[in-house]
Amino acid sequence: MTDRALLVLASLFVLSYLLEVVGRRTKVPGVVLLIAAGMITREILDRVGLELGFVEVLLPVVGTIGLILIVLEGSLDLELRRERALLIARSSGAALAGFLVTLLVFAWMFGWLLEYDWSTAVLAAMPFAVISSAVAIPSAAGLPDNAREFVVYESSLSDIIGVLVFYAWLTAGGSTEQFLTDLLGGGALSLVAAVVSALGIFFLINRIEGHIRFVPLLAGLLLLYAAGKILHLSPLILILVCGLLLNNPRLLEWNAWLKSMHHPRYDTTLSEFKGPVAELTFAVKSVFFIMLGYWTDVREMADWRVWAIAMVMIAVIYASRLGILGLLRVREPRRLVWLAPRGLITVLLFLTASETGRLVGFPFGTVMVVVLATALATGMSHRVPVAAGPATPGAVAADDTPTIEDDTPAEADASGLSSTADRP
Repeated sequence: MTDRALLVLASLFVLSYLLEVVGRRTKVPGVVLLIAAGMITREILDRVGLELGFVEVLLPVVGTIGLILIVLEGSLDLELRRERALLIARSSGAALAGFLVTLLVFAWMFGWLLEYDWSTAVLAAMPFAVISSAVAIPSAAGLPDNAREFVVYESSLSDIIGVLVFYAWLTAGGSTEQFLTDLLGGGALSLVAAVVSALGIFFLINRIEGHIRFVPLLAGLLLLYAAGKILHLSPLILILVCGLLLNNPRLLEWNAWLKSMHHPRYDTTLSEFKGPVAELTFAVKSVFFIMLGYWTDVREMADWRVWAIAMVMIAVIYASRLGILGLLRVREPRRLVWLAPRGLITVLLFLTASETGRLVGFPFGTVMVVVLATALATGMSHRVPVAAGPATPGAVAADDTPTIEDDTPAEADASGLSSTADRP
């Protein structure tokens, strides 16, 4: 039995890597290939009478760990500089506006089509209003720094906003006063807790020695997430802020004592820490999406209502996003408009909402159709041709990437999609 388990586990990771390579070469998102592999596996096992009952239990756990690692990996790649203030403001505005617009439209649609009361309709709509950083961040790896940072900030903040609002709405029980108290109080406490936690981790990284260094740090971050959730804080804020502060240690060195804590080998240690994070993120994300594909019943996606609702939702997602990017004066939005996938966070929030028993009659196949369709659209962003010259008077010459219009010098990556820096 042990030998078979090891064989299955090893085969799973090798298959995941091969699918990721195929996805990069064909520009088909690895998420789609992984989910498809899971679906095919289920069909094969069903025909031979085998069932993996543990998948349903492990799916939320693996997904949560994957979400933590993805946000951590993304935040450890970002540098906070004064000249990036406008880009951060625009990405934050895009995340908030995109969440609110799609939430309101979807809630109205579910209330009308499925006859949900307003509270239930909002609860059902929230998972679909959140951009999945699990898909968006890896898909932005081939973009230059400016556009990649926009996607990382926007998708991470969309996750944070979605989780914070979702759990505040879930626990409020329809009370607006309780909802606002949980939302505003939880966000403020989360920021304070994140700064304190970042200081502790910063101290450990500067003092840690020996061969075993990074497993305790990763375990500590998982513990931090779990504690934040138990205390009704926003645990993703804790992870994001910790990652940002660790990658920008100057923000933690506001007095002489903290500055003296900065060890000369800190940058080297942090760089070494990013390696295991990237490897573990790939492994966990791959397992989650294959398990999700296995767990999905393809027959639930055959209902015409599923496709009708999903197509309307997808149209709303991209139409609203195109308008938002235009209002924010994002130049060359033809690639960025497609980088609004739904994925891991959508599935996790929907599963949590379903456990309340309030989403009776909701066609679950809609979740998978929206996830797969938006992931494929994300892959389309790499196939969109770019302009050969300035689109408007005074615009900078278009290179191989979309450029966020701000007052900072352009940081174009001439390698474009052929960059070898793509992460899994």
